[in-house]
This record gives sequence, C-alpha cells and structure tokens, in this order.
Amino acid sequence: MRSSLGRVRGLGSAKEGAHHWWQQRLTAGSNFLLMSWLLISIARQPAYDYMTMRLWLESAWVAIPMALLVLSVFWHFRMGLQVVIEDYQHDASRVVFMVALNFFVVALGGTAIFAILKIAFGAAA
Repeated sequence: MRSSLGRVRGLGSAKEGAHHWWQQRLTAGSNFLLMSWLLISIARQPAYDYMTMRLWLESAWVAIPMALLVLSVFWHFRMGLQVVIEDYQHDASRVVFMVALNFFVVALGGTAIFAILKIAFGAAA
C-alpha cells in the first residue's frame, strides 16, 4: 500500500531487497569456506618465510581459491557498505559515496588479483 504522493515520487520497493540479501548470505558463506581453507592451508605450511609462501602461492591449486577469496570478500564488503550508505546518507552526497566506494573496491580488489596472478605466473619479484 503506497500513498498517492509515494506513487507520484516513485518511492517504494525497488524489488531488489531479496536479491541483495541472498547475495550477502552467499558471499558470507563463501567467505567462511575460503577463509577456513586459507587458515588451514597456511597452518599446514612447513615454514613461513618468503620463499616457502611464494612457492605455495605459485600453485594453481592455491592461486585460484585466493583469487576467489579476494573477489568474494571485496564483493561482500561493497554490498555491506552500500547498505550503510543507503541507510544513513539521505542527500546528494549518497551518489558521491557510492561512486567512491565502487572505485575503492575495484582498485583494491584489482590490485590484489594482479598481485596473486603475478606470483602465480612466476613473474620476478
């Protein structure tokens, strides 16, 4: 039930709430599984020096889950902060914050993926 003013202004449900909710739950679950894998995998290493960890990360069996972890964490981070911005910013600065958030997430996530791929493909340090 919407008021006449609400219909005129176009206010109301965007029909995206359930989709966003499911994405947050799915990324939370994947974050849990991938972080568990990461902690167990690191704990099983014989040493924690630079060369051991670099050789470990060069494996495709490690680089792929690491890249998936970065994607999942940054997507979950973006969705969570989007909700905070939408809930607490009510003026025109909301758009500025959303654009800044998107640039931040893409820049940091891209940098992390680039670093993982650089090590995985054996580029010199």
